[in-house]
Amino acid sequence: METISSTYHLSLVIFSIVIAIIASFAALDLGIRIHKAKGSARLAWLSGGSFAMGMGIWSMHFVAMLAFHLTISVTYQLSMVIYSIIPALLASWIALSIISRPVMRKSHVFVGAIFIATGIVSMHYIGMEAMVMGATITYNPFLWALSAIIAYVVSLVALLLLFAVKMNASSPRIMLRKVVSSLIMGVAIAGMHYTGMSAASFEHDHTRMISQNTLDSSLLAYLIGFGVLFVLGLAFASTFIDRRFENQTNMSERRFRSVVESAHDAIILADNKGAIISWNKGANLIFDYEEQEVIGEHIQFLFPERYVIAYQHSMEQLLRTGEMNELSNTIELSGLRKDQTELPIELSIAVWKEEGNTFFSTIIRDISERKKAEDKINQMVYRDPLTGLPNRHLLNDRLKHALDQAHENKQMIGIMFIDLDRFKYINDTLGHAMGDRLLLEASKRFEASAGKGNTVSRQGGDEFIVLWVNTSTDEMIQKARIILEQFTKSFTIEEHELFVTPSIGISLYPSDGVDSDTLIKNADTAMYRVKELGKNNFQFYTPDMNEAVTRKMQMEIGLRKALERKEFRVYYQPQIDVNTGHVIGTEALIRWEHPEWGHMSPADFIPLAEETGLIIPIGEWVLNEACRQNKEWQTQGYPPLRMAVNMSSRQFKQSNLIDTVSNALDLSGLEPQYLELELTESIIQDSKYAITTMQKLKDMGIFLSIDDFGTGYSSLNYLKHFPIDSLKIDQSFTRNMFENTKDAALIHTIITMAHNLELKVIAEGVETEEQLQFLLQRQCNEAQGYLFSRPIPAKEMTGMIKKQYTYGDKII
Repeated sequence: METISSTYHLSLVIFSIVIAIIASFAALDLGIRIHKAKGSARLAWLSGGSFAMGMGIWSMHFVAMLAFHLTISVTYQLSMVIYSIIPALLASWIALSIISRPVMRKSHVFVGAIFIATGIVSMHYIGMEAMVMGATITYNPFLWALSAIIAYVVSLVALLLLFAVKMNASSPRIMLRKVVSSLIMGVAIAGMHYTGMSAASFEHDHTRMISQNTLDSSLLAYLIGFGVLFVLGLAFASTFIDRRFENQTNMSERRFRSVVESAHDAIILADNKGAIISWNKGANLIFDYEEQEVIGEHIQFLFPERYVIAYQHSMEQLLRTGEMNELSNTIELSGLRKDQTELPIELSIAVWKEEGNTFFSTIIRDISERKKAEDKINQMVYRDPLTGLPNRHLLNDRLKHALDQAHENKQMIGIMFIDLDRFKYINDTLGHAMGDRLLLEASKRFEASAGKGNTVSRQGGDEFIVLWVNTSTDEMIQKARIILEQFTKSFTIEEHELFVTPSIGISLYPSDGVDSDTLIKNADTAMYRVKELGKNNFQFYTPDMNEAVTRKMQMEIGLRKALERKEFRVYYQPQIDVNTGHVIGTEALIRWEHPEWGHMSPADFIPLAEETGLIIPIGEWVLNEACRQNKEWQTQGYPPLRMAVNMSSRQFKQSNLIDTVSNALDLSGLEPQYLELELTESIIQDSKYAITTMQKLKDMGIFLSIDDFGTGYSSLNYLKHFPIDSLKIDQSFTRNMFENTKDAALIHTIITMAHNLELKVIAEGVETEEQLQFLLQRQCNEAQGYLFSRPIPAKEMTGMIKKQYTYGDKII
């Protein structure tokens, strides 16, 4: 048969290649969109992209068919034209599905290329079969095979180019890459088509009938033009719109990322398995891990082992039920740094679902500074600043809780009120810094004795309270003995060996009180009974103790009002020259005429006055009154006497002592040499301070003596250095001098020592002639006691002085 010649219209050939390039460009761009999209959006982009790419390839094919001219009339069968679109769409779907995978292996590429090539070849040759004409088509096997091979190679190259562009989607040169890739793909697709056309030969066949259901070339041109416009419009419109949304999304993501990265808190995103997928700078600062070290790791490695099981259980419950438990709120726990050190953190978790997947966002805040501040505030509010022990506030909280439990469980509670004996002396002599060190060491011994579960509290000063829970009377006795034993050992502080002992008062719940105030008050009362009985012991509270406490409180109230009510009196006891028997001085002794209790001995109220500090105004009143009375006797014409006034340790340590003495002398007009201040040995233990004060008094011309010598912490050293005029032998030695030979020896020693130091000696408590003769034989200078006179009011003392002055009689 006669072969029909054919020609190509160059402009349409070029147009077909352009369409192929545009279709390739659209496929590349849509491939990137498909890769970025997820869920339903990915399916939409995959469907639209496959349709656009398939229609682009089909349009290129039929434009190329129109560029091919035969010398006979050619129309196209509509059904076959439509069928030829299907392979192109399937091939495009397969291509885009493969390259949109997160991971594309080599096997996917080669298998995919076979399916795509089959689709393109099928589309091409089905389209050839759509030609309706008076001719038959035969194919060159070699060229047909070559076209199939080219289709495969084109498909393989297309897949690789699509994947390469997808992986470099964020590259700044992505547009250039897409253009170059589109040119390669477009030319390759066109080459495959024209190779397939070259394989066809057309021969006249007048027997073939032209179907009525055909398309002429002009109508097909319109269809192809519509297809081309559709591809161009769909590709560029979707690209433009998606880029707009992508830019907005990227801007939002950048803003969000900026906020996340600028946050000081750790913001960590994890998938439904707990694998970390996002890690900000705040997390880096808190945990010291870089992002690349933790991506893909399970988030539970950020917590200590003790929290992991609870965390896993909470996550499993969330995934199973979709409901959060306690993790839905902010909770406090510990985190684990890279160096495995723990830190306090605050954690909150939010959950969201995206495209059917569950994700967790965890916000973690380092609360180390807040915890330090809370601890500091707690320390200030509930802890004693010196020892770190619980203070009154914390003790009251714990005691209230313990009382509730004891009431519910029928248990016994014990309260120990402890005061350190002799602490004030150490604090006053060695200074407050040394006293603080001693309190700190003592608190450690209390804590060691109490053990766990019980509370040792410092109430202030040298007072401590120990709360014992679920105890018994026998156990309280045992614990008290342990504490006493602990304090038999000395404290060594800065080379000073110090001894203090505890006086312990004990009250029990419920027998001694059912509320905290009553229990503490009763334990305090029992402690004071220990003090009265000699200290360094323990006592349980008994109801009769309240009577003594009540009397003491009433006495304190009375003391505070006694001065203004003028209830105090000064009595005078004469001091006698042993050799002459004449009155050479007198000692001023205070008495209290209580409106209810009558005459009260100084032994009953002076200790309380010392304890409360009332001794200072009382002592000043006695000093003024004694100076006034002595000056009055002189004014009445009697020979001058030396007036002895006792000086308490609290008075002596007053910064205005010198002014107080000067004012008393100035107000009375008494000359200083007629005033004697009797100082106890405890006053002058702080030699550095005492010697300065004593020297000032001595420079004023005042006579100084040491009262009750031998009963305190006597030292020959201060007798040598201090400006002392006389020693007073305590009446306890004088009273027992004939019953106890040691007392007699001590009196003899004191008198001899004093004379060797050029000091005078006066003996107190002389009650018999034998005692006086003993003192006279040992050359004691002066004496006082009931042998000569009891302490008497000023009026009687005036009569005694007047009698001696008038008749010159001795007292004895």
